[in-house]
Amino acid sequence: MRRLTHSLLLVFVFTIPWEYSLDLGAPLGNIARIAGLLLLAAAIPAALEAGGIRRLVLFHWLVLILYLWLCCSIFWTADVSVTVEKLRGYFQEMMIVWLIWEFVEDQRSLRAVLRAWLAGSWVLAILTVVNFLSTLYLAATQVRFVPVNQDPNDVARFLALGFPVAALLLQAERNRLVRLIALGYFIVGLAAVLLTGSRGGLVAVFVALAGCAVLLMHSAPRQVLKVALFLPFIAAILWFTVPLQTYERMATLLSQLQGGDLNQRTGIWAFGWQAFAQAPLIGHGVGTFVLAAGLAFIDTAHNTGLSILVEDGLVGFALALAIVVAAFGMAFRATGAQRLVFLTLLATWAVSAQVGTVAESRTTWLMFGVIAVAARLDTQNVPWRVSSDSVQDSEFSTSQPRVPRAFVAGP
Repeated sequence: MRRLTHSLLLVFVFTIPWEYSLDLGAPLGNIARIAGLLLLAAAIPAALEAGGIRRLVLFHWLVLILYLWLCCSIFWTADVSVTVEKLRGYFQEMMIVWLIWEFVEDQRSLRAVLRAWLAGSWVLAILTVVNFLSTLYLAATQVRFVPVNQDPNDVARFLALGFPVAALLLQAERNRLVRLIALGYFIVGLAAVLLTGSRGGLVAVFVALAGCAVLLMHSAPRQVLKVALFLPFIAAILWFTVPLQTYERMATLLSQLQGGDLNQRTGIWAFGWQAFAQAPLIGHGVGTFVLAAGLAFIDTAHNTGLSILVEDGLVGFALALAIVVAAFGMAFRATGAQRLVFLTLLATWAVSAQVGTVAESRTTWLMFGVIAVAARLDTQNVPWRVSSDSVQDSEFSTSQPRVPRAFVAGP
């Protein structure tokens, strides 16, 4: 049963980056929601069969307490129906932290999760490029290209988080095909980010690529130098394929930072601060930012911290901040390449959070889940790099006997 659950976990992770590109409508929802529900249906009996769940740590208790606080907001929310819907969404997203903690047994299964994450990022990048190619006749007027049902800023953020994952696999993998796929993502993923025309996404990519460069220059300088020889060729391809209007939009980044309104975000933030002042301690309720700030229903907070303050108050913000601090702490405790990659992931995510609402995102909780389980494996002194992916290697086999565990969770 646990093998089936682990396989469903990989499918679920694979669908997360491109989840909104395949939506079957009510009541099924998007592909990641369907995969997540199937995974949860298998995970519960698998945990019972093992005799209990894996012992939790402080990080998981913080996540649980935050969700319980979000549930409490139903008693004072400004819109009950919206809050109930958002609570269902938060459950489906925050459960990822436990699922990865419970069913990632060793470094081999962790690498499988990272491969699935990178594969999903590849799908998102390819869908973005395909959207561009299918609309070439509109290239003279269309500036931003994304898959169907996707937001350009979200796509750029999801793609940016894929670069540190690709760097870690490129540094540690022995499988040449996986290494080639990881290397190729730096080209295709960057092209896809440029096609989105997302200025915030471009900043996040700069942060991600900077961390990746430090890692790869330290661990694989020869490979980096080989890639550097192709950079002029790659730059030429991107220059002549990406529409000029897209580059012109990207070029306005500095002017927007210096004196612009960040595409009307500053006005939204001003209304958000006013709404926060009306209920600073407990907030207006989950999912009520637009209503509390008096904005149009199509608007969002465009800032994760402000969104949490308005909806969940200082109590919710303190819990969310504690989760982020705990994640940084686990990343700092990691060793070798993992430390740099996880810190790069968190830094990239933090940059995205300044201009986007990323709390209610499966990618956010996938990142937290991966960092938490990697910290656990590191404390168990399980090596990350191995010479082979053979399933006969007992140190990384998921078929080893399991000791029944108590339901009582502890550090």
